[in-house]
Amino acid sequence: MFKKILIANRGEIALRVIRAAREMGIGSVAVHSTADADAMHVRMADEAICIGPPPGTQSYLSVAAIISAAEITGAEAIHPGYGFLSENANFVQALQDHGITFIGPTAEHIRVMGDKITAKDTMKKLGVPCVPGSDGGVPDLETALQVGQEIGYPVIIKATAGGGGKGMKLANSEAEMENAFRTARSEGKSNFGNDEVYIEKYLGRPRHIEIQVFGDGKGRAVHLGERDCSLQRRHQKVFEEAPGPAIDEATRAKIGKVCADAVASIDYAGAGTVEFLYEDGEFYFIEMNTRLQVEHPVTEAIFGVDLVREQINVAAGLPMSFTQDDLKINGHAIEVRINAEKVPQFTPCPGKITQYHAPGGLGVRMDSALYDGYSIPPYYDSLIAKLIVHGPDRPAALARLKRALGELIVDGIDTTTPLFHALLEEDAVLTGEYNIHWLEKWLDANT
Repeated sequence: MFKKILIANRGEIALRVIRAAREMGIGSVAVHSTADADAMHVRMADEAICIGPPPGTQSYLSVAAIISAAEITGAEAIHPGYGFLSENANFVQALQDHGITFIGPTAEHIRVMGDKITAKDTMKKLGVPCVPGSDGGVPDLETALQVGQEIGYPVIIKATAGGGGKGMKLANSEAEMENAFRTARSEGKSNFGNDEVYIEKYLGRPRHIEIQVFGDGKGRAVHLGERDCSLQRRHQKVFEEAPGPAIDEATRAKIGKVCADAVASIDYAGAGTVEFLYEDGEFYFIEMNTRLQVEHPVTEAIFGVDLVREQINVAAGLPMSFTQDDLKINGHAIEVRINAEKVPQFTPCPGKITQYHAPGGLGVRMDSALYDGYSIPPYYDSLIAKLIVHGPDRPAALARLKRALGELIVDGIDTTTPLFHALLEEDAVLTGEYNIHWLEKWLDANT
């Protein structure tokens, strides 16, 4: 087992990894920009080292700075958290070249799944159902129009290297294709340095269902059920729950086995998430994230497992601590993402926290790096907390979420907490009868 690991991240996810390491008796190293010198993950780690100025490109995204920090502190392994370098194959290769273990999958698996066209082609070959669409990249408008005619409108044009909703454009008809095609290519080029796009059939009322998988890198893998992440704004998830309200036990077992078998066949190591659109009883693969997800706590809650601990164990060469037969769902869990944003505009709202009180009680978990007097810097993602609740069933979890939100105090800045108070009054949320378009339509009607 490792004696010391470095966490190449910040905020609540860095704290999450530090806590797991401490329980395992492993020393932790926090890295930070100058803007994060007073951050909670810096205070909580056994060691901390500054790796650069505030911009992420000069600190948390600097491969050289992070490797240097690991070598200076003697860290044997690096946990990437999510975001930043967590899905950067070149980073993983650089760590390997320096004799440092990456707590995650191989560079090759990250590379394959990071390119959406290659990922889709790979998953097709592994028996995973995919959305109808183009066979690979679409080189020009003429080809795009041909694909649109073949699969039928509406279609969605996606940047091959895209993510977070960037480089995605909808074309409802042939007349809209030219502008959507050119805009998607332009956004792909400006945001990811790659203007290649592909086209998929646009589904009208799908849910976003993702399957949590975990592999030992030696041909064995399991699934840990699904999460429903359909409540989204601009392709960004805000409310996640497990198990999914629309998925029954037989469906869960079937798609879970497909995903587990697929990643086992490629000797995948560590945590991964296979994401689908789900409509009329059919699953359509959209992408695989080769890292820990923001919403992993809801899976941990219903299965009683520590996914970060498991990641560290597998990276150290140990076997997984559970088999598929060991994994039984217990109750229901919900996570809401609390951002430093002013609603309904959803504009970023960095600033000083004048008072902070986290909710507590049975079945309540608050993953956050906030504290009284902390100043949220303006340089990074606006996610400041994740409130996770667990109950014996979905109605109990919803009631617990409402109670916990009522206890939460974050003064000094605006947050998205009012959004969740409002959503918990909506019948569609209370019954689970929503899809990936519901929230944006609701926001349009209520703001």
